[in-house]
Amino acid sequence: MKWQQSIPFTLERSAETLARFPETPAVFLLRGEDPKAEPYISKAANLRRRLERLLSPASPDSKRLNLRESTRTIEYMPTGSDFENRLLLYKELREHFPRSYRRRMKLIPAPLGKIGWENEYPRAYFTRRLGKATHSPMQGKDGATAKVNVYYGPFPSKSAANKFLNDALDLFKSRRCTFNIHPDPSFPGCIYSEMKMCLAPCFAGCTDAEYLAEVAHVQDYLDTRAESLVSQLEAEREAASAQLEFEKASAIHARIEKVKAPWSGVPEIVGRIEQLRALVVQRSALEDHVALFEFRDGLLCGPVQFNVSAIQHANPNSGSSSLFAHPHVAVPVPLDSAEAKGANKSKPQTLEARVVEALATIETRRPERGEVADHLALLKRWYYRSSKKGEIFISHSGELPLRRIVRGISRVFRNETVPPAVAGG
Repeated sequence: MKWQQSIPFTLERSAETLARFPETPAVFLLRGEDPKAEPYISKAANLRRRLERLLSPASPDSKRLNLRESTRTIEYMPTGSDFENRLLLYKELREHFPRSYRRRMKLIPAPLGKIGWENEYPRAYFTRRLGKATHSPMQGKDGATAKVNVYYGPFPSKSAANKFLNDALDLFKSRRCTFNIHPDPSFPGCIYSEMKMCLAPCFAGCTDAEYLAEVAHVQDYLDTRAESLVSQLEAEREAASAQLEFEKASAIHARIEKVKAPWSGVPEIVGRIEQLRALVVQRSALEDHVALFEFRDGLLCGPVQFNVSAIQHANPNSGSSSLFAHPHVAVPVPLDSAEAKGANKSKPQTLEARVVEALATIETRRPERGEVADHLALLKRWYYRSSKKGEIFISHSGELPLRRIVRGISRVFRNETVPPAVAGG
């Protein structure tokens, strides 16, 4: 990252230098005279106040960290939010401290569910380790392309992930055991096979094809947030009702409610990781802008500065002076009056189209080692905060809800409280 400002720091003019810094959020770096010495990198909600604590003359009795004597250069980047602070701080710490940046940020991998297709008898289980197989195909024993491991999350905690997996797997007959299976008819099995809750590949209670098909059903259920199984059961219920088999239809209806139950209360963000796409809207350090951050292909990208100035209603006689009263019909106004006079009238550009154009400027790249797990952990940490600022809009199908995003941009720009009905996107 290229720092926006780099200011020399001397003891003689320290008070004058500190007074120049803005009282805004920022990420900053303090350097000493030795270019090989480790820099001090941190974030601040109020940059001037934080630097005054670090660089003002220290009290003899104080044990507070003071870097006044060792600092010679101050570099910083203004930000608009704590979310942007943490993302920029992560990037800087990863660059300067590649072996210890996670410990410095207290970055804990997100709780996930995994279907490990690398095993001959795959199963779904809890993990915090996000393998690189998420984005690269595996090779089967015969050299053909095999299925990849799939991951679901992020969950708020390990207990929440385990509860969800236990409830979901009760609907299927895939194995829960953790050891490598070598089918043996003399093997006694386990409690799950006794209760008919497992196909029991351990003692050859099923064929390999039957077991793999069952795990595929588990994956379909998790991929579609239960819709694959619900739609199948709903068709069976309608068929039973059409044949006047109402008792059977009632039993199927009860089964549908049981199938939906594991997903009850599960946050919207939980889903298949490589299909997760999200847009985070935050306050910007620039006037008349909001900052857009996109989570796509496992990476948090941005910020993209979205300009909300120079906007007027397509119908100026509507009687409304609100900037975002009808944002979907707003049009950009050229800032240059001469250009405005000579411009040809064209079809109004919707704010949804402007959001799409802004996101199109984000450059895609392949994630480096460990980046997907890191970015997912950063997103999870912010998403599950009890009092987070900004808004997030989530999609598991690849298409973002643009109309809702435009309204969210309005609320964030005007610093409004998120209504409960749209909280979380």
